[in-house]
Amino acid sequence: MAKSLTVGKPTALIVGFTVPLLVGNLFQQLYSFTDAVVVGRVLGISALAAVGAAAALMSLLMGFAWGMSTGLAIPVARAFGAGDSRATRRAVAAGIIVAAVVTVVVTVVGVVFARAALVALGTPASLLPEATIFLQVIFAGAAVTMAYNFRGSTIRGLGDSRTPLAILVTSCVLNIGLVVAFVVILDLGVAGAALATVVAQFISVVLCLVIIRLRIPELRLRRADWRVSRSEVVEQTKLGLSVGAQGTVVSLGALLVQYAVNGLGPAAVAAFTAASRVENVALAPLGSFGATMVTYVAQNHGARRWRRIRSGVRSTAVLASALAVVLGAVNIVFGVTLVRLFVDDGQREVITMAHEYLIVSGVSYVLLALLFVYRNALQGLGLSLVSTVAVFMQLALRAVAALVLVGQLGFWGITLASPLAWLAALVPVACWWIVERRRLIDHEHRDRDEPDRTQVQVRDPTSKGTI
Repeated sequence: MAKSLTVGKPTALIVGFTVPLLVGNLFQQLYSFTDAVVVGRVLGISALAAVGAAAALMSLLMGFAWGMSTGLAIPVARAFGAGDSRATRRAVAAGIIVAAVVTVVVTVVGVVFARAALVALGTPASLLPEATIFLQVIFAGAAVTMAYNFRGSTIRGLGDSRTPLAILVTSCVLNIGLVVAFVVILDLGVAGAALATVVAQFISVVLCLVIIRLRIPELRLRRADWRVSRSEVVEQTKLGLSVGAQGTVVSLGALLVQYAVNGLGPAAVAAFTAASRVENVALAPLGSFGATMVTYVAQNHGARRWRRIRSGVRSTAVLASALAVVLGAVNIVFGVTLVRLFVDDGQREVITMAHEYLIVSGVSYVLLALLFVYRNALQGLGLSLVSTVAVFMQLALRAVAALVLVGQLGFWGITLASPLAWLAALVPVACWWIVERRRLIDHEHRDRDEPDRTQVQVRDPTSKGTI
C-alpha cells in the first residue's frame, strides 16, 4: 500500500522502508549465489568462468535498467509527496513511454553485438561460445528486465517497499527453481541459466500488474494520463537517462576490470567471479539504504520538508556505516568458507586469490556505504550532475587499476580497483552534499518566514483528510 514518508519519525520510517529492500536484495543475491553454485558444480569451472566473463556486460543492462527505473520514479515520488495524484499518474505514463523507446535500442544493440563486445574485452577463446549465448538470451529479454525494474521503482516511489519485496522474492524463488530445471534437468547449459532469469522476471511482471490492478489505485492509469506534455517526457528522459547512464558508467568500469582479469587467465577469472558473487551478497544491504534515500528525499522534497531530509540522511549515513563494518568483517573472517561453495577444495589458487580480494574490499565498505547514501540523496533532490561526475571518477580509477596496477601487481591490482573507485567517487559527492545541506537550511528559513506562500498540504493516501 502507498505510504507517505513525509510524516513520522525519519529513522523509523527509513529503517521500515529499507528492511524489505534489504531482504529483497538478499534474496536476489541468493539467486545469483545459487546460480553460480549450480553452474560451477554442474557445468564446471569453465562454464562458471564463461558466465563470469559475461557478467560485466550483463551488468551494463542490469545497471542501466535499475538506474533508469530509479530516475524515472523520482518525479513519481515527488508528485506523490506533494499530494498530487494526477501528476503522479502522468509521471508514470511518461516514464513508460521513455522506457519503451530506450528498451528497443538496448535489445537490438545487445543481441547483435554481444560476441563482438566479448571479443573486445579479451575474453579467452575457450569461453566465447558459452558467454555469447548467455548474453544474447539476457539482452533478448531486456524488455522484461526494464518492465520488472520500472514497476518496482514506481511502487517504491509511493513509499511501499513491501509489495516490491513480495514480487522480488517470488521472482528469486522462481529463478532458483528454473535454474535447477533448465540446467540440471533439461541440460540447457549456460543458456538455461540466462533463460531462467528472463522467464522468472516475466512472471513477476505479470504478477506486478495484477497487484497494481487490485491494490494500488495510484498507479492505475487513465486514458487522459497518456496525454503527457513534451516537457514531462523531456524531464523523464533527462532523469532516466542520467541515472541510467550512471549505472552504465559504473558497469563500464567493471568491464575494464573484467578485461584485466581476462588477461590473467581462467583461474583469475574464476576467482574474481566467485569473490564477486560473495561480495554482492554483502553489498546488497548497503545498496538498499541508497535506494531508500531516493524515495525518502524525493517525497520530502515534493512536500518541502527540508529538515526531515537533513535528519534522515544523517541517520541513514550512521546506520549504513555501522552495517558496512559488520559486513566487511564477515567477508574477511568467513571468506574462504564462502568461496569454497563455488569451487572444489582442490582449486587452492582460485580460493586464495578470491579471499585476498574479499579482504581488501571488506575493509573499504564504509566508503561505499557513505557513497550510496549521499549520492542517492542528491538524486532524490533531482541533482544528477554531481552523481554523474562521481561515476566518471569511479570509471577513471577503475581504468587506472585495470590498465596500470594489474600490469604491476597482477591480481592484487584487481583487488584495489573497487576501493580506489569508491574513494574517488565519494569525495565529490560528500562535498556536494555539504553544500546542498546548507541550501536545505536556507530553504527551511525562507519557508518559516513565508509560511502562507510555501506551505504544502500532504494528503494521506489512505484517507480523505490532510496531514
